[in-house]
Formats: sequence, C-alpha cells, structure tokens
Amino acid sequence: MRVLIVDDQPLVRAGLEMILSSQPDMTVAGQAGDGAEAVRLVGDLAGTAPAVDVVVMDIRMPIMDGVEATRLLSAAGPTPRVIVLTTFDGDADAFAALQAGASGFLLKNAPPEELLAALRAVAGGDAVVAPRVTRRLLEHFAGRFVPPPAPDSRVAALTDREREVVLAVAAGLSNAEIAGELVVAEATVKTHVGRILTKLGLRDRVQVVVFAYESGLVRPGPGAPGGR
Repeated sequence: MRVLIVDDQPLVRAGLEMILSSQPDMTVAGQAGDGAEAVRLVGDLAGTAPAVDVVVMDIRMPIMDGVEATRLLSAAGPTPRVIVLTTFDGDADAFAALQAGASGFLLKNAPPEELLAALRAVAGGDAVVAPRVTRRLLEHFAGRFVPPPAPDSRVAALTDREREVVLAVAAGLSNAEIAGELVVAEATVKTHVGRILTKLGLRDRVQVVVFAYESGLVRPGPGAPGGR
C-alpha cells in the first residue's frame, strides 16, 4: 500500500512517516505540505507502478486546503482514496471533506493502531469511520444541510427495501444491526448495500450517509435519531 502524507506541519508528517514505514505492508509514497502540492504529487506519481493508494489529508493548510484537494482528487478518478485528519469539534470543514469525496476521517489524536487499521480498511474498499461516528459528525453540522430544491432522481431508483437500508445506514447501524432490525441475514444486508452503492454511484457507506441527508431522505432534528 502506497500512502501520501499531506500536512502543513513537518513534525506531524515525520511522525506519520515513522509509523507507516514500520509496517511491512505500507510504503510512504511521498509528503506534501499543502493541498496543491498533494494534487501535483498524485499526478506525478500516477505514472509509477503502483501509484498512490491512499492519501492521509490534513484539513487546514495554506495555499489549498484539504477539502479542495480532496474534491480535485475525487473528481480525477476512484483512486487514490482519501482519509481526512480533523480535530472534529473545532473543525467545521470535516463534513465538507466528506461531501468532497473523502472516504472518512480520523481524529488527529487517534492512536497509531487506529490509523493503521483505517488505512487498511480504506485500501480494501471499506469506509474509514464507524457509522455511528459518521452520524455524530453529520448531526454536529446538521445546520449545513439545506432541503434540496428538487427531489434527487436517484432516490426513485431505490426499492423500498433499499431505502430502508439507506435510512438504517444513516441512523448509524452496522450491517449486523440492520440485519436484526429487518430480520434478514447479514449477507443479505451486504448485498443490498452493494446494490445501493452501484445505483447511487457512491463509493462507500460514508457517502451513503451524506446522500441520505443531502437528498432529504433523512432530516436531522431534535427528538428523533437523524430525523427519521
């Protein structure tokens, strides 16, 4: 796994490189001190074999922040996948990074083993954050959601069961919990999630949660989890 480290603090980059370089299945492909440099480096490394698999992206940086860099990288193709670094409570741009295409986020004070597990999960095509943590972030920034001017046409493509699964994912339920709630096998839930991702053109369950809020399927509000 080739990882690009993006942070405007040299000591942070050095610490991350030390952690990643100690792993037999990880290689640091490079470092960048801002988003613009990160986008350029990913382009420069695209001709190498293999290219960058995952970018660990800081949010607050000079020249180009992590949100814009994530948006540009996501628009260019399915890889590399992006994990954004955030302080959470003090970083209102974390949700914007998820909207921009990040596969999830990590707190900057996360222990090294959590970072390593997240990188492996993302490289394997999964989302970084637990659904409940994602929901907490979305509810924290619930005021950013504006009712869509027109219904999202992709909602109509979902079956009733798939819509139920989308709502359950947005409520922070794991596949096992969804299976229990809908009284189906966990493998069936995984199949539904896979079909939902394909129909909606999304990459992971983090983006499913974002879609549920942006499309109006879920409206955050007091008194009900996620406004369901």
